[in-house]
Amino acid sequence: MSQPIEVTTHIILRDLLRNQPAIVDWNHHLTMARLVARALRTSKSSLIQTGIATHRLEGKYRLSYLIPALLWHESVTIAIPQAFQARLIETQLPQLQQWLGTSKPVYCGDSPPPGFNGLWIVDPQSWLSLQLNRNVSVGSNPIAIDGADELDNWAQELLTVRLNSQDWDSLRLSQPANIREKIIDIKISLMAALWQRPINPYNCYLLDESDRLIIDSLSKLMSYDLPANWQRFYQNLSKKDRLVSAEIDRTRGTFTLAIAPTDLVAELTPIWERQPSILITSSVDLNTKAIGYRQELGLGEMTSVKFPLDRQTDLFKLYIPRWMPMPNTSKFQPVLVSEIKHLLNLINDRPKFVVILIQDTPLKAQLAAILAAEWGTRVQVDRADLTEANILVCGWEFWQQHQDDLPTPELMIIATLPIPSLEDPLVAAKVSFYKQQKQDWFRLYLLPTGLRILHRAIAPIRSSHGVVAIFDNRIDRRIYGKQVLAALNPNIRINYLDLSLLDSA
Repeated sequence: MSQPIEVTTHIILRDLLRNQPAIVDWNHHLTMARLVARALRTSKSSLIQTGIATHRLEGKYRLSYLIPALLWHESVTIAIPQAFQARLIETQLPQLQQWLGTSKPVYCGDSPPPGFNGLWIVDPQSWLSLQLNRNVSVGSNPIAIDGADELDNWAQELLTVRLNSQDWDSLRLSQPANIREKIIDIKISLMAALWQRPINPYNCYLLDESDRLIIDSLSKLMSYDLPANWQRFYQNLSKKDRLVSAEIDRTRGTFTLAIAPTDLVAELTPIWERQPSILITSSVDLNTKAIGYRQELGLGEMTSVKFPLDRQTDLFKLYIPRWMPMPNTSKFQPVLVSEIKHLLNLINDRPKFVVILIQDTPLKAQLAAILAAEWGTRVQVDRADLTEANILVCGWEFWQQHQDDLPTPELMIIATLPIPSLEDPLVAAKVSFYKQQKQDWFRLYLLPTGLRILHRAIAPIRSSHGVVAIFDNRIDRRIYGKQVLAALNPNIRINYLDLSLLDSA
């Protein structure tokens, strides 16, 4: 009787790790490989929190799911971002096939050929789009999703329908001449209503009942078939759980309508019921079972494992001054600016790449101007083509998008925790949904989202063993601060006199 794939995988990977010392750079290869092999054999879904940043090219944990996928006798889908596919297909998989003595067919594309039996490599968003649209058969083969930290963002983006200026032009041209003028009038009417809204930092507004009546009047006006994007928009508008918003560009005098589901559970739950899924993430929840993450994505019962970080390789220095005013007070900004200048002066004689994360757009511009007056062109705002001597001032979203293209920072300064703001209308709407469901919106939504952003943002600092300075004293003054500190482990908490430790990074 043949032995289970978990045993085969363990033996082969153990021998491989012994004979290939260069790949022994993670303590959990064997455990993760057995978990993946078991998921394939039992057809049961699993969630694996590796603790390692999943958006990195090297992805040292990938060996642990590739080997069981190659050894499994049936087809396996591997959803991995396109940025990593070339290395996977051209280098990693051929090398592993040679080591394992396997010859499993590998196909890369947005949909597998009929009857394909092998490894299907696909971009996660392409696979998710196929699943959501169900316009082709994608089979029920087990899938490993590498980088599932972003699943909620991918799904939200795919399920959002946007109408921009080009769509209005398409709508106008699709209708008879006598209706085109009325379409322009309705667009102007909607624009006038939106422009009366008070300015907010997000330039985003939820549409109220009067706005939606304007949109409804537009649909009643049409005499011909609508363009495809407008059809999708109105199909979604008829659903109760949809959120309609407008993004305004006041400088150009344009706006974009967007409609998206408030909750992803109804959309995603059927996907997980079609095939066993192995979700590979960095860190999505402090809880080993990732209850909040699973609930948000409609994931049912599944094996869930969370690997700890290594105190030797992943340690960084953490500086949190205790005397900072609360972020929502008028005293916070001047003290923040003063403290940041103090830190930069401490390392002024040894220029190193510094990242300053500030979400507040006006404050970001103000701080950059103050710092540029003293440090000149070393200070750059939201710019990716920088050197190790630069000081980058940016928001969280910019850093998430470009951190892999930038030098590794030795010092990261965080003004406030990346907990989504209730001033963002879309965040407020989602919080309202949690309240309607009588759920703990802070514990299940705001805090986990903020901790995921924070975990990913500081990943480069762990590799440089640098310093993270956080000026948000809610860490010390709020009950949830303990969870923030737990998410930052392992680290060494220091005071400002120890910033000379940067020399040893």
